[in-house]
Amino acid sequence: MKKNTTESSAVHSKLSRVDLLSMAVGQIIGVGIMTLTGIAIGFTGRSVNLAYLAAALIVIFSAIPQIFIGGTANFIGGQYSQIAFLSGQRLAGVQTFINLAMSLGISMYTLSFCDYFLSLIPGVNSVLISLVVLTVIIGMHVVGVKQAARLQNIMCIILALSIATYIVLGLGNVQPGYFSGGELFSGGVTGFLLASVFLTFAVGGATYVVNFSSEAENPIKDIPFVIIASTLGVVIVYALMATVAAGVLPVAEVVNKPLSVSAAVFLPPWAYTFFIVGGAMFALLTTLNFSIGMMTFPIKRACEDGWLPKKLASCNKRFGTPHWILLMMFLIGFLPILFNINLNAIANSTVILTTSIRGVIAFSAMHLPKRMSTLWERSKFHVGNTVLNIICIVTIVIALLSVALLIVTSAMVEIIGNLVILACAVVFALIRNQHVSLQPSYKET
Repeated sequence: MKKNTTESSAVHSKLSRVDLLSMAVGQIIGVGIMTLTGIAIGFTGRSVNLAYLAAALIVIFSAIPQIFIGGTANFIGGQYSQIAFLSGQRLAGVQTFINLAMSLGISMYTLSFCDYFLSLIPGVNSVLISLVVLTVIIGMHVVGVKQAARLQNIMCIILALSIATYIVLGLGNVQPGYFSGGELFSGGVTGFLLASVFLTFAVGGATYVVNFSSEAENPIKDIPFVIIASTLGVVIVYALMATVAAGVLPVAEVVNKPLSVSAAVFLPPWAYTFFIVGGAMFALLTTLNFSIGMMTFPIKRACEDGWLPKKLASCNKRFGTPHWILLMMFLIGFLPILFNINLNAIANSTVILTTSIRGVIAFSAMHLPKRMSTLWERSKFHVGNTVLNIICIVTIVIALLSVALLIVTSAMVEIIGNLVILACAVVFALIRNQHVSLQPSYKET
């Protein structure tokens, strides 16, 4: 592959650092905070807030290989192009078909939003709600990712206000003696480490902002900054929320319970409703919005390379956006709901595989000195080969430990689902490999 010297899309407004930051924050803050905090409290008690901080350190360290790659060149197809160029065509093909399986999460996020909506306004047609939600969000992506980013900015403001309501009103209700007694580090060192690794699934996600590289104003500078800043910013908020969740009631009453249990203790009815709507529902919407863009651009590049029909990558002349891919995303999100097909089990069955991608990215980063020697030496993130290899190997080990934890805590159907999806991805990649011709995938600036 040669470096790309042309723009990947029509001339249009690019994503600023603020846009990328709101996209990343919206991706990180999901409904996981509502449920995973209670599970982590079960591991380590009231030190759950410290476990969140430890989780952030793990996530940021694991993101260093991604930062090394993203800070060296602008890969047009995000992680797909990074893997293709640095680790080989076949591995990129496998990642492409796993990415397609991830797209089933669009239906899951939409349906979960409908469930919350119906709990507030019973009797509304869920199919109609799904149609409206998907039409608005995907419609924004059709008229330009910049418009989708503006929508994300608005939703993140509402999300931030709802979370601030929980924190501000909750901190005053935390019981005295929070850091004393047997409810701190209740699971010992082992429990704390387990909670920290477990919470990486709530804190992670910012690295996927690299998939917006082709749409960013200054991806080489902005994306590494956004990965670190969004993770640190969100984890501080999470630590405060965890302090409230573990502190307003005895630990035994909040173990394995969602945040709504603690919220009901101190929030007045209006604030409780606002927290559920602005927190849970808008967390789903921001994640849905990010996920559509995150998958669109790698899929577009994969289509251009031949893994999927090339016509799917066609862009409309007015907005320069891949309307056929976005239509496919719409159908993936809407048709299962229309025909009452529950894809949650399948969508959840990609979690182990997507976690393993961290290790694949770290493996790819180890090839920087060989595949991109000149650009890598000029990169402001450049380190010696020994340091590079140590960081990447540790990241691979962390990814393997995370996968192991997921396997231990996942239902057998989800484990089997991951194996089936992996097998299908490998088979499809081998079948399509001979029809693939990798296109230029990166720019120096």
